[in-house]
Amino acid sequence: MAMNPVGWFEIYVDDMARARTFYETVLALELTALGGGDLDMWMFPAHNGMPGSTGALARVPGMKAGGNSTLVYFACEDCAVEAARVREAGGELLRDKMSIGEHGFVAHAKDSEGNMFGLHSMQ
Repeated sequence: MAMNPVGWFEIYVDDMARARTFYETVLALELTALGGGDLDMWMFPAHNGMPGSTGALARVPGMKAGGNSTLVYFACEDCAVEAARVREAGGELLRDKMSIGEHGFVAHAKDSEGNMFGLHSMQ
């Protein structure tokens, strides 16, 4: 079966309210609550039939935020726009928008929980 390799992602957080505010502010979107036992999860918007994947912020007992080695890239129209919101939202901008040649542009940041993430755009 042909498909994109990533089907779901989770970003572990320590303070869900702070993390939700951070991502909703930087990406200008609204997360949706997912129920499930002792998990506190908030899902990023999903657009069925569109390329890419979705995932969620997750607060899980015993799973500390930050210090991991997986990098999630959020798709943007112009990643400089979202990068400009990072500091104001409580994060740290690690790398301003930079060219990656024919593959577009990226910016790197840390969220309010210390997790590194990327922003990607073609313009």
